[in-house]
Amino acid sequence: MRVATLFGITLSLAIGIGGVAIPVTQAVQLRDGTVYFVQPPKLVSATTTYENVNVWGAIYYFTINVPENAGESLQKVTITQKEGAENIRYDLNDTRAFVGTRDRQEFRLTLGAVTSDRKTQTVTVNFEPPLTPGQTVTIALRPLSNPSISGVYLLGVTAFPVGEKSHGQFLGFGRLQFYSNSSW
Repeated sequence: MRVATLFGITLSLAIGIGGVAIPVTQAVQLRDGTVYFVQPPKLVSATTTYENVNVWGAIYYFTINVPENAGESLQKVTITQKEGAENIRYDLNDTRAFVGTRDRQEFRLTLGAVTSDRKTQTVTVNFEPPLTPGQTVTIALRPLSNPSISGVYLLGVTAFPVGEKSHGQFLGFGRLQFYSNSSW
């Protein structure tokens, strides 16, 4: 495994000799060209605005922190449903992302393609431009409606660094629980 620098060791040494040290952003890159995060992002939370089944107008929020020492910008995120009684479908045209958290939205981000693979139950959100390290981003997905069957739904979140051949880092599961409207 070799570590590639964005600015190069020569530049950092030349500037460092003058008494000024600048941070050099590094990315982990394998011999075959695969790019990895130096320090992977972290899934901070996954929440929904409504927890009842069959509700229209819900939004699912996935908050991810990209650390200062990530080494690469965040290019895309995939969200894959791994557990749940029925497949959740989304209105991809209404997908949003912003810097900040659900409760503290700083500014909206421009997204590239947002796609869905129904066979693998995966939504892919591309950032255009990629999100630089040292920021917290929240992705807002709007389902067509909440599932009609109550229970726990697990959504796996994976982050990909910039690069033609980037390795996705699995960040963990977002756990959403939906409850039946009926009373016992």
